[in-house]
Amino acid sequence: AIRIQTYPGLKGIYMPDGVNSYQAGGQTYLVTANEGDAREWGSYIDEARVKDLGKKGLAAVCADSPLAALKGDADLGRLKVATDLGVAVGADCYSELYSYGGRSFSIWTTDGQQVFDSGDGFERVLADAVPDYFNSGHDETGFDTRSASKGPEPESVAIGEVDGRTYAFVGLERVGGVIVYDITDPAASTFVTYINNRDFSAGKAPSAASLDLGAEGVTFIPAAQSTTGQPLLAVANEVSGTTTLFAIDDGMTDVRILTVNDFHGRLEAGSGGVAGAAVVAGAVAAKKAENPNTLFVSAGDNIGASTFTSFIQQDEPTIEALRGAGLDVSAVGNHEFDQGFDDLTGRVRTLWGGGDAAAGDPYTLGANVYLKGTQTPALPEYTVEETGGVRVAFIGTVTEDTATMVSPDGIANIEFGDQLEAANRVAAEISDGDLADVTVLLTHSGSATSGDCAAVAADASDFGALIRGASADIDAIVSAHTHQTYSCEVPVNGAGMTRPVIQAAQYGQSMGQLDLQVDSATHELVGISSSVFPLAGAFPADPDVAQIVQDAVAVAKEKGAVRVGSITADILRGGTPAGSDRGVESSMGNTLADMYLWATSGEAYAGTPAQIGMINPGGLRDDLRFGADGTVTYRDIANVQPFANTIVTVELTGAQLKRVLEEQWQPRAERPKLHLGLSEGFRYVFDDAAPAGGHVSSMTLDGEQIAPTDSVVVATNSFLAAGGDGFTTFAAGTDRTDTGQVDLAASVAYFAANSPLSPAALGRAVPASDEGTDPVGPTDEELGAALEAADIDYGSGRVAAGGSFTVTITGLLRGQQIAATLFSDPIVVTGIPAADASGRVTFAVKVPAGLAPGAHTLVLTSGTGEVRLAVTVLANGTLAATGGSFPIGFVAVLAVGVLIAGLVMMRRRPAVA
Repeated sequence: AIRIQTYPGLKGIYMPDGVNSYQAGGQTYLVTANEGDAREWGSYIDEARVKDLGKKGLAAVCADSPLAALKGDADLGRLKVATDLGVAVGADCYSELYSYGGRSFSIWTTDGQQVFDSGDGFERVLADAVPDYFNSGHDETGFDTRSASKGPEPESVAIGEVDGRTYAFVGLERVGGVIVYDITDPAASTFVTYINNRDFSAGKAPSAASLDLGAEGVTFIPAAQSTTGQPLLAVANEVSGTTTLFAIDDGMTDVRILTVNDFHGRLEAGSGGVAGAAVVAGAVAAKKAENPNTLFVSAGDNIGASTFTSFIQQDEPTIEALRGAGLDVSAVGNHEFDQGFDDLTGRVRTLWGGGDAAAGDPYTLGANVYLKGTQTPALPEYTVEETGGVRVAFIGTVTEDTATMVSPDGIANIEFGDQLEAANRVAAEISDGDLADVTVLLTHSGSATSGDCAAVAADASDFGALIRGASADIDAIVSAHTHQTYSCEVPVNGAGMTRPVIQAAQYGQSMGQLDLQVDSATHELVGISSSVFPLAGAFPADPDVAQIVQDAVAVAKEKGAVRVGSITADILRGGTPAGSDRGVESSMGNTLADMYLWATSGEAYAGTPAQIGMINPGGLRDDLRFGADGTVTYRDIANVQPFANTIVTVELTGAQLKRVLEEQWQPRAERPKLHLGLSEGFRYVFDDAAPAGGHVSSMTLDGEQIAPTDSVVVATNSFLAAGGDGFTTFAAGTDRTDTGQVDLAASVAYFAANSPLSPAALGRAVPASDEGTDPVGPTDEELGAALEAADIDYGSGRVAAGGSFTVTITGLLRGQQIAATLFSDPIVVTGIPAADASGRVTFAVKVPAGLAPGAHTLVLTSGTGEVRLAVTVLANGTLAATGGSFPIGFVAVLAVGVLIAGLVMMRRRPAVA
């Protein structure tokens, strides 16, 4: 009989014969195979059987020890113990007994704290696996020949990772074979399996027929280093002299799904972690090398709102690059509809299919897109891809808000239905028809939160309802649209389970990953996990896709290098950093609104002149930075507005104009406010806290109040004019005229006629708290006067070459924009913010290390005003003295002596008619 038990006073000695290490949770752990061994030298050995203690000159077991009565062979008599441990202090008898080895394996911290020990687990496995040969020796096959001496003898340990789990492989020297534990969580390690290639029936004595005897060394071979593509375990057997290779197969098929979203034609590597298409392709290749059963999918917005290289070529290089990267499937995003439904189902789908429109179907999934007024699908609803014998179904849906985000004229014959209804309807079709083993939803909608899974799971928008309410037949959800990063487990309503919900940032900065374990026999999904990882710097560029990008860049360079004008300072979108907040006024929005008005009201325009220009913040996709000399190229302008909209004029009543402004507040949408850019001369007063329909309290045009019954002609882009972005009142306007002017071409003409162009002033939308402010806003004369009357603090005016100094101006008008240039060499200061509500602005002036020491001048301009500040540049390494603040008028008085020498400290520029 097999009796496994512990005895008070009897202990094992953790004496490892094999040691290995690994990392878990950022901490290093040691793993030991606790064989143990006596010390021998000649005739000396420090080990004896328990029944021999008290004989042959050995001390006896103390009479009061609980072990004293257990020295017979039926108990512990045959057990071998150390003779030099356990003698009681001050006595000549053994109060404790120590047996060599722990008959186990252990996991320790690097400072020696044990976090796990398998205890009697090995012998209990052997009792179940080979009960007739329990604790057999390797030199003599039999039952229980080694229990009295270290048992199975854990000899060596190898560690390896398989499918994201970490395993310990422990070789057992005496009985043979390898026992495997999952040690992914060190403190909660669990038994996995035991394998032994020994033939116990081959006879008592060792022979070739016995196969493997005496597992002495164990080595794990990762799949990447294996000739079979599978992880292997190599076992060197001491007694039989054999080496055995075991293929590691857990009976599961491991499938990997790689995801991207909102790529937006980012072909080239850029700032902010944008890796570029070639690195995206390199990441896919690397992941497929790890696991050939890998699929690569997108949740939409692969094209549209693209950078110039892709935009100028109608996104064809992006489609070619993503096909080259191995993209298998994609849902449609709202930007796939930018050029209209016909363009999507014709040109775009054919490009995805490599010239075959039908082959492009898997790249245009949209289960909630219907022919107008019907439930007839307008796009493919799902596709099934097979890899490694596993069928994976992908359902595509797109945000219902798409109808307000693209030109209504381009989607006149389709409509966007409820995503949840569509996803569940199609999932049921797939499940009922046994069409797939795994189902994944690709939804072009998302949470507004990054990294906070509790917030994602509790999302109160339609997206939250989708991820919680989607059928339990949907095993994972890949999301998009909001450009956020999260990898969460979200509870499924009424199902008592969770499922992964992920989004992988934007622009190819990151990639999502779903790892699936599918039972190879039953095809049941056994496990699924998700993660998101950054791409830039982590993977090599794929050479073939790199060539696609290089060719596209060459074409775009030729088309985009043409200089179209210049600017005097940065022209920026809203928020900090620029472009991060579409709910605030911006100099970029106002500048382009000025352009719309200019293009539709000058002498060269033959139509009904517009009175107001307006642009939506979503139409602003980049900023204009001053750079070295303020040059603006075709590419620069195209990056700002890549949609190729035409400029449309529409007549609105005063009441309709107010409703348009009220439509900026969209509390139920993913972006609760969209601040329209406005042309000069139009102002309105607003209160963010007012109830819906009551945010706007007054509107003026060139100083005159606009009454509800008045009529005004507004110039905007074709997207807004058709009611896009939720501004549906535009579609109710009259006397609609498409001017035929593409916004990009109009911008080029505007820059040619008005360069150098200064950023448009802020303050065209006036908070109710500032209601006392002149609603018409300051003229150039008033801006100039405000600058010349302002207090300016720039220290002592002395600065070392290579250093910098800070300029603080107070007393300006709210939203006033200042330009600054350092002479003799013209060095334009960039990044100067608009004056805050108190009229204060602060900015730094960086002095180049190579600027010649001596007298220089910092010139400030705004409107018709100009202020010159004397700056002394000291030799590099010289500390500049500090100074105080003073009114600029006082500077002029102090500089009379300099005025005589011809240096004008302050002057007013003449107004330009």
